[in-house]
Amino acid sequence: MGNGDHRAPSAFTLPAALRVRGYGLRPEGDADLPFLFALYASTRAEEIAQAQSWSDDQKHAFLAQQFDAQYRHYRQHFPDSAFDIIEHHGEPIGRLYLERRDTRLHIIDIALMPGQRGNGIGTAILTALIDTAAQSGLGVGIFVEKFNPALRLYQRLGFVDVSDTGVYLEMERMAENATVTDQRQAQSNCDRLN
Repeated sequence: MGNGDHRAPSAFTLPAALRVRGYGLRPEGDADLPFLFALYASTRAEEIAQAQSWSDDQKHAFLAQQFDAQYRHYRQHFPDSAFDIIEHHGEPIGRLYLERRDTRLHIIDIALMPGQRGNGIGTAILTALIDTAAQSGLGVGIFVEKFNPALRLYQRLGFVDVSDTGVYLEMERMAENATVTDQRQAQSNCDRLN
C-alpha cells in the first residue's frame, strides 16, 4: 500500500506550548501503516459494532478495504499535501493531513486515538492551526460527516457551513474571524493540557 515515506513539508508547526508538553508532528511513513489502520478502525468502531451479523474476520476485511481506499484516495487527490503523525512523547496518537490552498489551509483529515479524544488536545491543535492560518491571512476549511461528534467542536471554534454534500458538510473558518480572543483561547487550551 505504501509508496515510500511521504516527506511533503508540513503546512503547520505545533506551538511551543504543545511541544513543551511532549506533543509533536512528523511526516508519516510506511512504518506507520499499522498505527494508521488502528486509528482508522477506531474512527469506525461504533459503525462496525452495528454489523452484528459479521464475523470478526469480515469486519477486519471491510475495515482494511475501506482504509486502503481512503489511503489511496487522499494521496491521489491531495498529492502535494502534508501527511503528518501527531505524537505525544514520541508515541503516535493521531494524524493531521493538511493541504495549503490559495485562501485557506484545508484539513483533509484530523483524527486522534480514543484515549486522546475529549481531553483538549484536538481543540488546542485546531485553535493553533486557526491562529497560524490567520497570521498568513488564510482561513481553515474541512469536510465533516454530519454525524461526526466533532461537528460541535468545529462550530464552537467558528467554522460555518459552506456547502452540504448530503453526507458531509463543507465548513470553513474565514481568516477575518480570527481575533486576539482566539489566540488567548489557544493558549488556554494548551494550558489545560497540564
